[in-house]
Amino acid sequence: MKASITKALLTAALSLSMATQVHADMTRAVTKDDVKDTIKSPGYSPYAGRNFPTMPLWGDTHLHTSNSLDARAFGVTLDAEMAFRFARGEEVTASHGEAVKLSRPLDWLAVTDHSDAMGAMNEIVAGNPDLMRDPKLKDWNKRIHQGGDTALMATMEVIETFAGITGESLPAAVTEDAFVGSIWDEYLKTADEFNEPGRFTTIIGYEWTSTEGGNNLHRNVLYRDGRSEAKQALPFTAAESFNPEDLWKWMQSYEDRTGGKVLALAHNGNVSNGLMFPEVNPKTGEPLTKDYAKTRARWEPIYEATQIKGDGESHPYLSPEDEFAGYDTLWDKGNLGPVLKKDEMLQHEYAREALKNGLKLEDKLGINPYKFGMVGSTDSHTGLATAQEDNFFGKHSGKEPKPGRADALVGNFGEVKYYGWEQVSSGLAAVWATENTREAIFDAMMRKEVYASTGSRMLVRFWGGWDFVEQDAMSRLPAEIGYSKGVPMGGDLSKAPRGQDENAMSPSFLVGALKDPMSGNLDRIQIIKGWLDKDGNTHENVYDVAWSDADKRKHDSKGKLPAVGNTVDVANATWTNTIGDPELITVWKDPDFDASQKAFYYARVIEIPTPRWTAYDAKRFGIKMDPKIEMTTQERAYTSPIWYTP
Repeated sequence: MKASITKALLTAALSLSMATQVHADMTRAVTKDDVKDTIKSPGYSPYAGRNFPTMPLWGDTHLHTSNSLDARAFGVTLDAEMAFRFARGEEVTASHGEAVKLSRPLDWLAVTDHSDAMGAMNEIVAGNPDLMRDPKLKDWNKRIHQGGDTALMATMEVIETFAGITGESLPAAVTEDAFVGSIWDEYLKTADEFNEPGRFTTIIGYEWTSTEGGNNLHRNVLYRDGRSEAKQALPFTAAESFNPEDLWKWMQSYEDRTGGKVLALAHNGNVSNGLMFPEVNPKTGEPLTKDYAKTRARWEPIYEATQIKGDGESHPYLSPEDEFAGYDTLWDKGNLGPVLKKDEMLQHEYAREALKNGLKLEDKLGINPYKFGMVGSTDSHTGLATAQEDNFFGKHSGKEPKPGRADALVGNFGEVKYYGWEQVSSGLAAVWATENTREAIFDAMMRKEVYASTGSRMLVRFWGGWDFVEQDAMSRLPAEIGYSKGVPMGGDLSKAPRGQDENAMSPSFLVGALKDPMSGNLDRIQIIKGWLDKDGNTHENVYDVAWSDADKRKHDSKGKLPAVGNTVDVANATWTNTIGDPELITVWKDPDFDASQKAFYYARVIEIPTPRWTAYDAKRFGIKMDPKIEMTTQERAYTSPIWYTP
């Protein structure tokens, strides 16, 4: 069922596009009825009248600057202005003096500093006279300026107090409304100043940092709005509550009060110790309720599936038959405290298992709380949104490029230790929006018309329907066919065409990908299916649906496709695109479909091996890495799912 795009169809691949004018109900995915009017060609020109985007908009939903207490404590000096300048393509100087620039500008950026004690560390370090009246703040200032181990201990004390690990509250001086309000409004002014609709979009946002007991339940709150609405309410803080349900109440209150719009996205759950995607409410110990499921689905339409702290799509323990499970799952040792990981926690931390459990919960509650789209983002605390392997500036300023950063500790929580080489140069969020504006990007996120990348800017498109045929993959205008016959990523499959029996049919999918011109060729496209059987058990399967060098690579008797090969020259941190294909597109029909079973499908696109950031460090600094450190990687993308509900 594979069809390779010829060079004559390269331009067509660039038009793998989708409609975004739909304003769907916030608690459901897009259906075919929502997109039926997106293609209106009035005459000869096939491009006239179309109202869907032709290119994805690349951005980062998760970046910290000097306004974040922990980032500033570790030495970052770049503020929101510098973060926006860098993201839009300007060269800036990193906190430790290194000149840095992106290979290509981003289209949009959300600066999401921690809401707790926002801006406080800047003022503590500067010795703000009003803050120095507090003995604890004065002590922190004094010790930080002493330098060395004294400064380090003071810094860790500040961070652990902020994270709730010490059990103590932050001093009132840095949590008072007047102080927080002044910092928040200054950030809002900067965000509005750098917002250039049509060229570069600044998304207003913040991070709600729930870390009770070291369990990471962080959410980023993103606004559709500008300063005029956002300044009417201060950000919600973990000091007010560690419970996500209280965050959702704040979000409802904000919308009711201002008339604005907000959404939340959870961080990758690999350091939540089994609490990110629960089946039992962690606060009550009772099974999840229909109200919980409905509320979470309403406010959290997308999920951060990959970032610097590791990839959160799948895990080898959960998906032992998936040879590509466990992409850089290096932070699965414990939480952000001293509590070690147990195997049974993993199913409530990774995206694929959450999607499967969502089907199970929907069967019980009538609502799927885990019906989310997927994005990637960095969670960088450097003020620099760097996700490219050859341009990786680390999680915080202490891990900016320098010899030895791979072996140095990034986090030390008793028995739980995270080292520099375990950082992942990931990720980015791709959004299919009709225009580069706050409103269009936000609306696309709400519709889940988004996909996650580990850093490569490959183009990926995915539609589901009932009557795609192989010839559709050879179309000059695949988007026209995609929308005329089906729904995009993030959508809901409609019932089979009128008069046709679902049991006699299988859904079909049109999926295509085009390589990032600055990265590796494509190895393969896979479709991951999860489903719920009649006994209430969940299952998964991974299908290779399109792959490179198809004339040479055939599945063996066990259904395994031979590896694409490896051209990486580790010593020189280079590779050649002499293997793999620049573009892949196909139509695939589910061979195992059962019309009675709830299911979801998403596409995973994998590149050929390329050098990992550790290989670039070894080459540029002339150092030898420990043999345990990975030196190659296979970049990938994950689309938002398409769901089938009987």
